[in-house]
Amino acid sequence: MTPLVAVVSSPRARLFACFLRLGAQQADSLQLHTGAGLAAKNHYEVLVLGGGSGGITMASRMKRRVGAENVAIIEPSERHFYQPIWTLVGAGAKQLSSSVQPTASVIPSGVEWIKARVVELNPDKSCIHTDSGKEISYKYLIIALGIQLDYEKLHGVYTKQCPDHWPDQWDRTVHSVQHTAYYCAAKIKGLPEGFAHPKIGSNYSVRTVEKTWKALQDFKEGNAIFTFPNTPIKCAGAPQKIMYLSEAYFRKTGKRSKANIIFNTSLGVIFGVKKYADALQKIIKERNLTVNYKQNLIEVRADKQEAVFENLDKPGETQVVSYEMLHVTPPMSPPDVLKTSPVADAAGWVDVDKETLQHKRYPNVFGIGDCTNLPTSKTAAAVAAQSGILDRTISLIMKNEKPMKKYDGYTSCPLVTGYNRVILAEFDYSSQPLETFPFDQGKERLSMYLMKADLMPFLYWNMMLR
Repeated sequence: MTPLVAVVSSPRARLFACFLRLGAQQADSLQLHTGAGLAAKNHYEVLVLGGGSGGITMASRMKRRVGAENVAIIEPSERHFYQPIWTLVGAGAKQLSSSVQPTASVIPSGVEWIKARVVELNPDKSCIHTDSGKEISYKYLIIALGIQLDYEKLHGVYTKQCPDHWPDQWDRTVHSVQHTAYYCAAKIKGLPEGFAHPKIGSNYSVRTVEKTWKALQDFKEGNAIFTFPNTPIKCAGAPQKIMYLSEAYFRKTGKRSKANIIFNTSLGVIFGVKKYADALQKIIKERNLTVNYKQNLIEVRADKQEAVFENLDKPGETQVVSYEMLHVTPPMSPPDVLKTSPVADAAGWVDVDKETLQHKRYPNVFGIGDCTNLPTSKTAAAVAAQSGILDRTISLIMKNEKPMKKYDGYTSCPLVTGYNRVILAEFDYSSQPLETFPFDQGKERLSMYLMKADLMPFLYWNMMLR
């Protein structure tokens, strides 16, 4: 096995380069944000919507471009989370506290933090409105509002009627979703109130991730069910990562023979890139895991420990399955403020050019990360790659030049297959492997687990955000 240190130093280390180049030039990276108490202005040269990974990273970059006093971030939350680690939190391998820092500590020093929620975008007038009634104008706008969890909401059928079957292009690959208006009702009856009951959790929320670990510990015998919804989601590999970790935990604690492990996915494939799908199928067979395709969770009867699934190939046909443990991946959608905004496409996502990340209709508007309609997987690694392209795009636009650097859709998904093994999937827009390391990344490796569990969080907090 190639030593991790040697791998990191490899000239082919594209994944690490994405992170390392994000903040290496910033001399004041350890300074804390000190401008929260200052009166916010009404106009900024660069206004960033969202204080997640994309928003903080781009604010840091824009600070170097135009000066901190000319940049502001609008973000209501006082806590900033590194969500990729929640897979391990839900499996008891990491503490939830390791995933959070105060938002004030990650805002670039000197950049204005406007603690508010965006309620309206008016790109025709280059301004936005906040929930405090304030209007703020901008010269350039960067939208990094992420994606929202929808347990009980009906996703909009925005311009078209919901088809009888989910579009074929969604079936072909998890990671090359063609964003259309075909969002069927994604309501899960019985949630989120069902999380008040034991034996059910979700690694997708700070409020429910520790319930996953509790359900895993309390498991005695029966069905352990893991779900994948019929909507785009962030980190599309996460729903099955917790399945592999749970299976490993059951083996470790002597409960494996009493556990029937089921992965019910609305998709038609286990993973969208054949190389990694083949590797996962081998693991599924070796570990005696049951995978049911085109099965969408529509109801949870938490008091009875029952989950109801609809067969997407036969709309209206349902199946009730009892569970001893249930991990729910919630339906997701663009933030509500974007769905009816002029910057959104027909499905509600920020409508950007997939190569430059510049908005297709508003040249002074840009998007990054989960809230965009970029046809690639929604991951932190994708944000890291996108930020470099977007930085270059904006710098050229500011000079009245045409953007040249092109984003190829690079994203990464560390597929955790056990407490000490990871398959590192890296690929582009065409769902072709785009690998960093000089070895076969389709195999489970300890070095890749160490990167996922320890190195990447360090790089995120200390370099990417800086």
